[in-house]
Amino acid sequence: MNTPPAPTGEKPTDKTAIFSALRAWIKQRPGLDYGNYASGYNDAAGRRAYFKELREITRDLRDAKALLAAVGFEGGITGDDLLAAFSAFSGRLSWDGERLEYVTGQYWPTEYRAAVCAVAARALWEHRRKHGGDADAHGMRRHFRERFGRWIQTRWLD
Repeated sequence: MNTPPAPTGEKPTDKTAIFSALRAWIKQRPGLDYGNYASGYNDAAGRRAYFKELREITRDLRDAKALLAAVGFEGGITGDDLLAAFSAFSGRLSWDGERLEYVTGQYWPTEYRAAVCAVAARALWEHRRKHGGDADAHGMRRHFRERFGRWIQTRWLD
């Protein structure tokens, strides 16, 4: 899966290493602090807000797994393509050549998996734009809706 050396003598970007790091990244536990949502065990509104946030984080995990599986399945997406896709999510998730680095925006537990979704979606979008034959964004959206369903398409590939 590694690409041949670049003609300039530079080491090519390793898709396998980036891909493995992204898969490990999304497997981290979110670490939500219940105290940020509820004032005590009998705070019903806080408890609802906490569990709603957990459901959304779990949905981000499901989306990230689907998008990463698609990136892994697309043979034409290279390590350099993945590296370019890190510009998504305001560039807050980055690859330093050995590991992922992340700059938190608001609250890490609610956004770290979303960052991976955005990077994977950007890689898929750019690959489809360059090699998929769709002439316009509408055709690409239709393709991704058929491939992933309306939820993932409208959330990540719009």
